[in-house]
Amino acid sequence: MYVVIGATGHTGRVVAEKLLGAGKPVRVIGRDAATLQPLVRAGALPIVGALDDPQTLAKAFDGAKAVYTMIPPDYTTDDPQGHQRRIGTAIAGALRDMRVGYCVNLSSVGAQNRAGAGPVSGLGLQEDRLNAISGLNVMHLRPGSFMENLYGMLPMIKQGFIASPVQANLAMPWIATADVGQAAADELIGLGFDGQTFRELHGPRDLSWAEAVGILGKAIGNPALKYVEAPYEEAAKGMIQAGLRPAMAAEFVEMYRAMNERRMRPLEPRTPRSTTPTTLETFAKGVAAALA
Repeated sequence: MYVVIGATGHTGRVVAEKLLGAGKPVRVIGRDAATLQPLVRAGALPIVGALDDPQTLAKAFDGAKAVYTMIPPDYTTDDPQGHQRRIGTAIAGALRDMRVGYCVNLSSVGAQNRAGAGPVSGLGLQEDRLNAISGLNVMHLRPGSFMENLYGMLPMIKQGFIASPVQANLAMPWIATADVGQAAADELIGLGFDGQTFRELHGPRDLSWAEAVGILGKAIGNPALKYVEAPYEEAAKGMIQAGLRPAMAAEFVEMYRAMNERRMRPLEPRTPRSTTPTTLETFAKGVAAALA
């Protein structure tokens, strides 16, 4: 039995679909039974409940051979670190109590920063929790920045710009979440890892925001699309106006600082194993369609 946390999300949905396609028995966890129905129709067994509920997780993990884990973000919380700690502790406890043998855990490039990198530091602390479980073979996937984040910037793109505190010429790995899901599914199907390890996922190539905006502008038919380096304080205000709680906005600002200070960097050189296929040029076609 395989279990997928976040099965209705960007990466988890791909993991569940790939496992089902490979003929694996799959349980999917979610708060809303209705959102799980497409996967249920494909053959998955639904577990409805909260990720910080030990009984829900014990039921889901009982008899599981391998689990795909992640900590879904909560952009409305006033305590983002507490949110990550509460869910992460519950997941780790259930993996330990149910004696699960294998786990593929969604982390992030930069998770080596156990402090000072906003929500990514919380993912690093989750790596520590899982690494401490005796008998658990765990693979931490550390992808770069999700291309899907561009969809959250559609209101700005419609106005002809993208604003962020990240330095315009800072090159970093960009990746499509479908490629992350594929990598996770491959690891779960193969189960070729032992002990505690991590695998970085770097996307097809590193890109700066200046380069990315040029690619996106061409795709949407607006070559004048510009990138604006926003001061940290202004970026926080903008995130709060968009609906984030102040504590969550502060976490993101801390992450952006870590990027600009080169602390949110890959630890491994780019290799064929860390390079994934979906280019930003291909991905930008979907962004253009969303704007049409």
